[in-house]
Amino acid sequence: MPEETRDLSSGRSTEGRYFEDFKVGQVFKHSLGRTLTDNDNIWFTLLTCNTNPIHFNKDYAEKFFPGPPFNGRLVVNAALTFSIVAGLSVEDTSKHGVMLGLNNMKLTNPVFAGDTLYAKSEVMATRDSKSHPETGIITIKTTGYKQDNTIVIEFERTFLVRKSEKSWKG
Repeated sequence: MPEETRDLSSGRSTEGRYFEDFKVGQVFKHSLGRTLTDNDNIWFTLLTCNTNPIHFNKDYAEKFFPGPPFNGRLVVNAALTFSIVAGLSVEDTSKHGVMLGLNNMKLTNPVFAGDTLYAKSEVMATRDSKSHPETGIITIKTTGYKQDNTIVIEFERTFLVRKSEKSWKG
């Protein structure tokens, strides 16, 4: 990935969006995809102290979830699915911001090792921040989907984002 560049006359980054760059109804089809592996799933699950064996014990998955849709396979941890899909959206949405909230998350289909995740986001709302005038508040709806276009997750995320040529005043 190229290094972020700056217009030295304004201090504005040429990558990522600022508050003024968002319009309600705007849709971003995020350019990156991410293929998941069993190692990604197992390490994330154990790192986060999740003790559900469906994420890390293949013998358990084969014995207790042999039929569709799991077919004895380890299921990718939902928190990992969310983290990757949200991460895929950052370059286009919240690179110059911080997350304030998460709403209406739905996990609609399972994800397995070997699946590649993609994401798209739609701007649902924009408004100036009342407490930090150098920022604005953006709400987006992000949809994550697999290589075959099967939707696996949907959620709304609200974040505070800098206005161009502004710095956080705190």
